[in-house]
Amino acid sequence: MPIDGIFLNKLNQEIGDVIIGGRVDKIHQPAKETIVIAMRSQGGNHKLLLSASASNPRIHFTSGPQDNPKSPPMFCMLMRKHLTGAKLLCIRQINWDRILHMEFETSNEFGDKVVLTLAVEIMGRHSNIILIGDDGKIIDSIKRITDEMSRVRPILPGMSYALLPAQEKLDPLTAPAQIVGRLQEQPDNLLSKALLGALDGVSPLVCREIAYQTGKGDDHTLSQLTEEEMTRLKFYLSQWQDQLSQGRDKPVMLVDSAGRPKEFTYMDINQYGHTLVCREYESYSGLLDEFYGERDRIDRIHQRSSDLLKQLVNLSERVSRKLGAQREELKQSTQREKLKIYGDLINSNLYTLQKGQSSACLQNYYEDGMPEVVIPLDTMLTPSQNAQRYYSQYRKADTAEKKLRELIAQGEGELLYLETVFDELARACTDSELTAIRAELASQGYVRSTARRGTKEEKLPPLRYLSDDGFTILCGRNNMQNERLTLRDSRNNDIWFHTQKIPGSHVVIVTEGKQVPNRTLEQAAVIAAYNSKARESGKVPVDYTRIKNIKKHPAGKPGLVIYEDFSTAIVDPDKQLVTRLAQGR
Repeated sequence: MPIDGIFLNKLNQEIGDVIIGGRVDKIHQPAKETIVIAMRSQGGNHKLLLSASASNPRIHFTSGPQDNPKSPPMFCMLMRKHLTGAKLLCIRQINWDRILHMEFETSNEFGDKVVLTLAVEIMGRHSNIILIGDDGKIIDSIKRITDEMSRVRPILPGMSYALLPAQEKLDPLTAPAQIVGRLQEQPDNLLSKALLGALDGVSPLVCREIAYQTGKGDDHTLSQLTEEEMTRLKFYLSQWQDQLSQGRDKPVMLVDSAGRPKEFTYMDINQYGHTLVCREYESYSGLLDEFYGERDRIDRIHQRSSDLLKQLVNLSERVSRKLGAQREELKQSTQREKLKIYGDLINSNLYTLQKGQSSACLQNYYEDGMPEVVIPLDTMLTPSQNAQRYYSQYRKADTAEKKLRELIAQGEGELLYLETVFDELARACTDSELTAIRAELASQGYVRSTARRGTKEEKLPPLRYLSDDGFTILCGRNNMQNERLTLRDSRNNDIWFHTQKIPGSHVVIVTEGKQVPNRTLEQAAVIAAYNSKARESGKVPVDYTRIKNIKKHPAGKPGLVIYEDFSTAIVDPDKQLVTRLAQGR
């Protein structure tokens, strides 16, 4: 969700308490529409992030490292020129709008004290960061808006800064009865929509929550509200206002069952039931730093995995095309027996043939009824030389067939390997896992290595689980790790699991020489099914055997093995069980 006016009000109080009176130390611009101001205040250093990104506009303290360009952009240099060493006097929110004005005291080129204003406008695609002079004119902005882009409010250096016209909305702390009166002007609107149109600084999320509480889960139009629901609406409005005015608000992030951030606000939210869980934070800045940090991480992983996926698709298509051509060539090479027969028939009839003939019509004694066959001849060669020519072609075709069968087997092994990489890429959820996959592909010569020379990449440990019987169960995250786990680190009597003819992770029960109960065998099989391409399927076949029965696949690719003397379990992937057994993840 976007930051709303009330959330910004709470955030502004928190930021102001820390840095008002502090001085600007450094300014960086790590991204096109993002500024980071490092400030010294109250004996400490604080990094304030300002973003005018259309998708994620925000302001908050940040603790994460920033990758800054070698050459600072023009707006960054201008900010440094005007604000380095400046003292922050105050931060004002404009009504309940998503606009903050940060006022800095600094000196101009003549040494006179002046007050410059940094306007931080957090308004979706209209977000901007604008530096304003003491004369009210725009010095510059991180996004310049021309007349062609907006006739209503162009933003260019030298123009007078002006706010957008105020909306005729009610202050969120207006008396509930007055709010209800305004709402009743929209009888055909859903309550949540009417609240959004009537109240200043309130997000759709909060409007939906008030409607949810009023209708006990239902969002009715104003005309449908009963007298009891109207009473309940006034009660929840009053309760919500008391929470805001008495400082009982709290930073809350809503996360899904996988812990992924979905929403944030300043109060408990119940409208999602068990779908989203409320997670409280100590500070609004800390919440936003983690929320957007996690969002950026997920977006970055998605981008990196998309890039790798494109490369894998291209690789697979290339190998498939090559395999198709080789299989077609193999079909042709199977005609080689005809070449040997031609040589034999010519040799058997040398006395009837002469040099200079372009063909010979001979009886084929290799077939029933000995039908006649016309054999093309080279007029420049003797009959004996023509026979040797066919024998030579036969030997070449025979050698070619053997080589083609080898190449086809290699290509099929390569496709099988790439399919396993597709699977591990689909399940990768961290930067480290993606880096490991890229390193694996680089080691096989599929992609260029991005690792710096002289740096040793940290090896990820296998996923670790603990069965209900106390046995450690290890699970490889990628093919290189699968290979190490199965062929190097495990002992002969450890038990290995893998989905049958389905790409997935190698899973190993560390037996330590003990008898393994059936419950642990089943739990390991479930882990193998869950960590495979069949994660969303049911009744997944999982093979298991002792490590001593496993050998490396002839294709030689990482993680590919062959095995014998195995049993098969049919299980359903169970996310809850796998999560419960997870250890050290």
